[in-house]
Amino acid sequence: MTSYNPKDWIRFIFFVSKADTIRKLFPIMILIGIYSGIIGYLEIVYWHLPKDSYVKNISVMHSMLGFVISLLLAYRTNTAYDRWWEGRKMWGSLVNSSRNLALKLSAILTNESDRSFFRKIIPSYASILQKHLNDSDTAKQLFDDVDLEIDHHKHKPNQVAKMLFQKVNDLYVSKKITGDQLFIINNELQSFTDICGACERIKNTPIPYSYSAFIKKFIFIYVLTLPFAYVFILGYYVIPVVVFIFYVLASLELIAEEIEDPFGSDANDLPTKKISENIKKHVEELI
Repeated sequence: MTSYNPKDWIRFIFFVSKADTIRKLFPIMILIGIYSGIIGYLEIVYWHLPKDSYVKNISVMHSMLGFVISLLLAYRTNTAYDRWWEGRKMWGSLVNSSRNLALKLSAILTNESDRSFFRKIIPSYASILQKHLNDSDTAKQLFDDVDLEIDHHKHKPNQVAKMLFQKVNDLYVSKKITGDQLFIINNELQSFTDICGACERIKNTPIPYSYSAFIKKFIFIYVLTLPFAYVFILGYYVIPVVVFIFYVLASLELIAEEIEDPFGSDANDLPTKKISENIKKHVEELI
């Protein structure tokens, strides 16, 4: 996740970071500029179209469709940001659940062996969930002195949650915790799986294909028809104008694509690895 000062306008305007869309769009922006120049040359020099040509009236279509495309992009961006923010709330809930579980176990448990187990396994859930959502391989042994015995063909976070539940049940059977304490601890453990399911829902349910494809086609066709009408008004200045319009419209779609999956490794994705490291530090402080 990119760290920045929202009040630093000069840096925003003149500094190009890896998160800027211009890097990804630059090749197609060049092609759009060349295309606009060719259309301008054909209309001005080759075809000698008069100023009162009906082609000039194509701009009426752009005026009507401009409002539609703005609504589509606004909805697209808001939907993607909702997914990003929900992912952030889920990981915030995971932080709170881990802290609450550590606080309760710290007060309940007296045996150092039991405390050591939870000190290592509670943070491991966040770490493995981060890797699970990032689609990266998860090591079988997260800590040098703790073997998680994870089967890579199974659901990894569920296996860690199962270890936590099994340990808590063993504590109850051995009379180290009471039934009331088991009930209190169970609420925190259950929240882990609820959070995992919510994150998987975001990860595995993208924006419907037809909707995303339609917006891309709409932007492309809209931009390709711009030079025909505005050559009469701008001449060859239509080239930078059309390129800039394409940059604005395509950037909004590109930003929405990036933030709708907040669990990756892009510059604007959530810092889930950093959050899992903070969970580990906080749990070790509490237990």
